[in-house]
Amino acid sequence: MTVFLGLGIAGIVLLVLSLIFDGVLEGLVGDALGGLLNGFFDGLLSLPVIAGFLSMLGFGGAIMLGTTGVGTTGAVVVGAVAGLVAGWLTWKLSKALMRDQTAATPRGEDLVGTSGSVVTPIPADGYGEVLLRLAGTTVKYSAKSPLPIARGAEIWVEAILSSTSVTVRPVER
Repeated sequence: MTVFLGLGIAGIVLLVLSLIFDGVLEGLVGDALGGLLNGFFDGLLSLPVIAGFLSMLGFGGAIMLGTTGVGTTGAVVVGAVAGLVAGWLTWKLSKALMRDQTAATPRGEDLVGTSGSVVTPIPADGYGEVLLRLAGTTVKYSAKSPLPIARGAEIWVEAILSSTSVTVRPVER
């Protein structure tokens, strides 16, 4: 029983250490042996997977040994099966979390070709202000146009001048 509980606790300690020192082991030995171990600790042999296996082997074996009369061999088999399941689930979960991608960050270039409205009149070859929608948010930009555009007119963005200003033209209907 003591050995099983020791394995379970060792697995939890290994998991905590892998969360704190993530990537340190890979950095220390990844380039060893001419890069042979590069990527060795990713995937099925990652520290969280090993820690999950070790914890479930220990705790599963301790539970089986303490609650049933299967003996040490049966407890090892049940603990190993529980460890394999926990390791596989940890591996699948970590792959899913690593694959998680967020949407692309909106950029000013995304405004080219969008419509908006003038809030401060734009004089010919001068600056005014327009409201545009960028990633679902209304944003106010300085706007320049070769033609005068009145307040409230609908405009199209033709180019980005800077991070806060655009070139626009009136929409012709």
